[in-house]
Amino acid sequence: MSDFHGRFIWYELITSDMAGARRFYGDVVGWTAQDMPTPPGAEPYVAFNSDGSGVAGMMNLGEPMKAEGMFPNWTGYVGVDDVDASVAEAEGLGGKTIRPPMDIPGVGRFAIVADPAGAVFAMMTPIPPEGGRPEADPNAVGQAGWHELYGADPDTGFGFYADLFGWTKTEAMPMGEMGTYQLFANAYGQAGGMMRKPPQVPGACWLYYFRVGDIDRAARTITAGGGQVTNGPMEVPTGEWIAQATDPQGAAFAVVARKG
Repeated sequence: MSDFHGRFIWYELITSDMAGARRFYGDVVGWTAQDMPTPPGAEPYVAFNSDGSGVAGMMNLGEPMKAEGMFPNWTGYVGVDDVDASVAEAEGLGGKTIRPPMDIPGVGRFAIVADPAGAVFAMMTPIPPEGGRPEADPNAVGQAGWHELYGADPDTGFGFYADLFGWTKTEAMPMGEMGTYQLFANAYGQAGGMMRKPPQVPGACWLYYFRVGDIDRAARTITAGGGQVTNGPMEVPTGEWIAQATDPQGAAFAVVARKG
């Protein structure tokens, strides 16, 4: 098995205002933006970097995407050894293929799928760089520090991800009427949590938490930049602080930090 199977390796923002998103996330998360080379006629693609290394990408929400009913959003990419085989396995486990496997020259082969509850994510078999790709430190500012799924009840929905990626359950945290918040790990350690979709969330989805240096400053910057803080800042049982938000174009994301 590769050194990337079952871990999130990339995050991608689809937005209706690339220039605005470049400024917004630069202010909130501290990312620098880099225009990437693309084939003639292709949509522009921007990489978000932290401390000199790529964390995420950004592309425009074009008319074909709008025609498909897409709206501004973040998508996480999970690395797999063989994306074609993983897509077939996901379908066998009750998932749905949104975009079948296709190649990105020089980058890898990817597909977009939805789990049985409808939460969308991507899978990719990357072309590894020389020397391999080191695991990013989730505690470093600018990196993705947490991955959260609102979907099926973990008691019934976790098996899809366990079978597909080898994820394992760790601590389960009861939340009363909201059900159980199930923490999960991949082969590299604690990776996130999942819970039954709350009624106020329109549909099953993944939420990605990006690490910032100061949670209160980040919340103020989100609001000042035209975004909206939808929950928080609030302390979580780990002792860290989080804030959930939408950017000015409506894409949902979250930030996490240690206060002080």
